[in-house]
Amino acid sequence: MSEPTTYDVVLLVEQPLSPEDAAQVRSLHQDVEEPVRYHVLLPVEDAASRVESAMGSIAASEVLASPALVMDDASVQEVQRELLRQARTDCDGCVEKLKDSGADVSGEVVSLEPIEALTGKVAEVGAAEVIILTRKHVVAEFFHVDWTSRARRKLDVPILHLLEHENFDEQAEHYGGEGVTGL
Repeated sequence: MSEPTTYDVVLLVEQPLSPEDAAQVRSLHQDVEEPVRYHVLLPVEDAASRVESAMGSIAASEVLASPALVMDDASVQEVQRELLRQARTDCDGCVEKLKDSGADVSGEVVSLEPIEALTGKVAEVGAAEVIILTRKHVVAEFFHVDWTSRARRKLDVPILHLLEHENFDEQAEHYGGEGVTGL
């Protein structure tokens, strides 16, 4: 007897899911006949970029004088280790919330560029669908450089963009029902 075919869904998440986010994701697949398997990808932030961004913010401030702040390689590596620890904790939390809602789920922290990691996982598991959960990114979405727009250009599967920590009604109110798109 062969294994039942699974309906694989890859989730690219920007931040930890709330219990409500997990319940919304699960509700999308309640009528799928095959067993549904979720694969959570949570990108780890790059320490050098984070330090550079923080220093740029400080230097651009009109309130503070630009400090002579230089981080050595060991400090950047320590920041990277902390970011990786936090990303693993956040990913484990996403997996647990989905499991608590009854999902069959695995999760991993990815250090590749997020759309590269997503594309690789979709190909690896033969995903039937992608869900991208993000915070609001008005500027990125306007210029179509956000994860969802970039993924839609690369993948040949349905992609749903959800906003974390907002229910379906709130998302429809803000975005006029943005989300499910065809191929």
